[in-house]
Amino acid sequence: MSSEERFSDPSLAINRVYTRKGDAGQTRLVGGQLILKDDLRIECYGTVDELNSHLGAARLACLQADLTGLAEDLRKVQNALFNLGSLLATLPADLHPAQPRVEQGDVDRLEASIDRYNADLPTLRSFVLPGGHPANVALHVCRTVCRRAERLCVQLQRQAPDLDPFVIPYLNRLSDAFFVYSRYAVHAVGAEELLWTPNDA
Repeated sequence: MSSEERFSDPSLAINRVYTRKGDAGQTRLVGGQLILKDDLRIECYGTVDELNSHLGAARLACLQADLTGLAEDLRKVQNALFNLGSLLATLPADLHPAQPRVEQGDVDRLEASIDRYNADLPTLRSFVLPGGHPANVALHVCRTVCRRAERLCVQLQRQAPDLDPFVIPYLNRLSDAFFVYSRYAVHAVGAEELLWTPNDA
């Protein structure tokens, strides 16, 4: 079943930004449960939200470098991350059948994307450092924030074994994708890839 068949467009009206309801340090999950704002579940989807913001900056850097194909792929990842955040903000018992989520197909698409962008890249003979082009740096920031989100979700899974089974695989594969995207970006614009030289410190 395609995503178009599963999910309807959101019907929201966000016209009030502040409600004062969170002033005591609590917020509500999608199912209505009151929870402290420093709860691990909040930390997980807050970090995914942070990643999405960095991804927006990376996408803009790609557009400015005329890497339009990569920018479009990043836009799709932004939507998938919002779906993933929705999962994390909802206890499994409260998930709606039509609620957006990540699935095996999303992981498969990331793997196909990694293979496609990696196909023509030169073999690495050293570790890489962020640098060479703004899009490369922005994508490395996405990679490291994605790894942090993954680590937090691994912690959450110990507390909540019924965590959606595709959350961690998706984040794991996505951080790999960001690494490949960062290399692709620097080579596609003809910039020099910055390699680690351990004795040059």
